[in-house]
Amino acid sequence: MNRMRLTRWVSCLFVMLTALCGTAHAQTPDGAQQQAQRQQTQPGNNAPVWRDVRGGENPYQTTQVRGRETAVLIQSGGETWRQTRRVFTYYGGWVLAIVPLLIGLFYWRKGAIKLKEKPTGRLMARFTDWQRMIHWTVAITFCVLALSGLIMLFGKYVLMPVFGRTLFSWLAILCKNLHNFVGPVFALALILMILTFIKDNFLKIYDFKWIAKLGGIVSGEHVPSGRFNAGEKLWFWGGVMFLGIVVSATGFVLDFANFGQGRELMQLANVVHAVSAMMFVAAFFGHAYMGTLGTEGAYQAMRQGVVDETWAKEHHDIWYQEMINSKSSTVAGAQGLVIPTTIKQG
Repeated sequence: MNRMRLTRWVSCLFVMLTALCGTAHAQTPDGAQQQAQRQQTQPGNNAPVWRDVRGGENPYQTTQVRGRETAVLIQSGGETWRQTRRVFTYYGGWVLAIVPLLIGLFYWRKGAIKLKEKPTGRLMARFTDWQRMIHWTVAITFCVLALSGLIMLFGKYVLMPVFGRTLFSWLAILCKNLHNFVGPVFALALILMILTFIKDNFLKIYDFKWIAKLGGIVSGEHVPSGRFNAGEKLWFWGGVMFLGIVVSATGFVLDFANFGQGRELMQLANVVHAVSAMMFVAAFFGHAYMGTLGTEGAYQAMRQGVVDETWAKEHHDIWYQEMINSKSSTVAGAQGLVIPTTIKQG
C-alpha cells in the first residue's frame, strides 16, 4: 500500500516537472535549446546567458538578501561610468593645466593692476571680522578639498609612476579621508558665506557696463563699481552659489552612502561632482589671481579688513561714495591706530 502511494507521488511530481519544463521552453523558445545548439557550433559562447544577467530582468535572478540592487549580478552602468570618467578626466586635466598657463601669460604681459594715485594713509573698513573669518574658512577648506580631489582623480596617472604604488596608496587614503571629513565643513561654511555676502552681490545697472568693458582689465579704462564689481558678483553667483552648492550636494550623496542611494545614482553624482569641481577649481584660479597678484592691495583687504582711501576710490568708487554719504566709514591712521571718523569728500 505504501509502495503504491509512493509510486503515485513520484508520478505526480514527474508530471508537474514535465509541465513546468514545457512551459519554460514555450516561454523562452530561444533559450536553452538555442544555447545547446550554440555550444555545439560555438563552444564557450554564453552571450545569451550574460545578456540575461546584465539585463537585470531575468526571473531566475533571486537572492535571500533584501535591499536596493541586491538582485543585480552585474551592474552594466559601472562600465559606462568608467568610460565616462576617462573622458572628463582627460579633458578636465587639460583645462586645469591651460587655465593657470593663460593666467601666467596675462600676468607676464599686463602685470598687476596698481594704484594710479599715491596712498593717503587713511584706511577704510571693508570687511568685518566675521566676514573675513567665514571667507577664509571657505577658502582653506576649498583648497584642502581641491588638492585632495585632484590627487585622487589624477594621482594614478601623475604621482603613482613617481612615488610608486605603496607610497601613493598611503597618500590616496589620506586624501580620501581628508576629503570625506572636510567636505561637510566646507558645505556648512559655504552656506554661511552665501548668507553673509548675498545682499551685496545683486547685479546693478552699472555692472552691465563693467561686463561690457571687462572691467577695463585689458584697456586700462576705469569702470565704476559698487562694493563688489561685476566680476566678483559673477564669481559669487556662478562659482560660490551654483558650483559650490552642486559639489556640496553631490558630495553628500557620495559621502553618506548609508541613506539607500543605489549605484546608478552614486555614479551619476560622481560624474557631476567631478566635472563641477574641476570647473570650480578652474574658476578659482582666476579669483585667486585677482585677489593676490592681479590687483595691488586686494589681498590686504581680506586679510586685514581695511583698504586705503585711494584704493577704494580707484577700484570701488561707487561703494566709496556710499560710505562717505553714510558717514559710517572707519578710518585708521598710518601707524595703524584705528579711530572712528568720517572721510570728508575732497
